[in-house]
Amino acid sequence: MSRKWLAKSEPNNYSIVDLRRDKKTLWTGVRNYQARNLLRDEWAKGDEVLFYHSNAKPSGVYGLAKVTKAKVADPTQFDPKSDYYDPKAKKDKPTWFAPEITFVSIFKAPISIEDIKKDAALKNMEVLRKGSRLSVQPVKDMEYKRVFMMSEKKSG
Repeated sequence: MSRKWLAKSEPNNYSIVDLRRDKKTLWTGVRNYQARNLLRDEWAKGDEVLFYHSNAKPSGVYGLAKVTKAKVADPTQFDPKSDYYDPKAKKDKPTWFAPEITFVSIFKAPISIEDIKKDAALKNMEVLRKGSRLSVQPVKDMEYKRVFMMSEKKSG
């Protein structure tokens, strides 16, 4: 059974529209150890992802993706020209990981953070927790289904 995740990206850096164009991408540049541990240890091929735009108007879930490769070494850690270069990282023992995600769909209308806050069934979602800043977060199956159902209603 696949796990569910929420992955945050600022749309001016990489948006769901970019993912639709590219069809797939490596989720590079994560430089938080807690998020890294999730990507390295828990993300798996077949997992489903809520694609969240942060610092957007409105911030919220804009679509869906799927993990097509897990435990991939983030190539940006080895590139001295990258903002995400890590001189301590070694190719035979990478520090950072970047799963490959593949485009699934774009919602006709985003499920805003306000929509999520208003839904009592979603009150315990990690993205709503005060101080929660992780760029990748676990999502319960029920929460994933609920957000998807909300998107279906908005497009209806």
